[in-house]
Amino acid sequence: MPLSMVGIGEENVIKKVGGKEETRLFLERLGFVTGGMVTVVSEVGGNMIVNVKDSRVAIGKDMANKIIV
Repeated sequence: MPLSMVGIGEENVIKKVGGKEETRLFLERLGFVTGGMVTVVSEVGGNMIVNVKDSRVAIGKDMANKIIV
């Protein structure tokens, strides 16, 4: 399921990062890699703050939909 559908506080394994190559590379540089762990910290209006690789990252709903957990 897309990261945008995950509940707050749930730790999930990233199964796939989709989208165009440019988008995938951008997300991978932020730490969203297959097999990595991601936890949703908060969500407001579809925008999310997540913990990934010991960092907090803010992403929009469109990006969150490309991260499959």
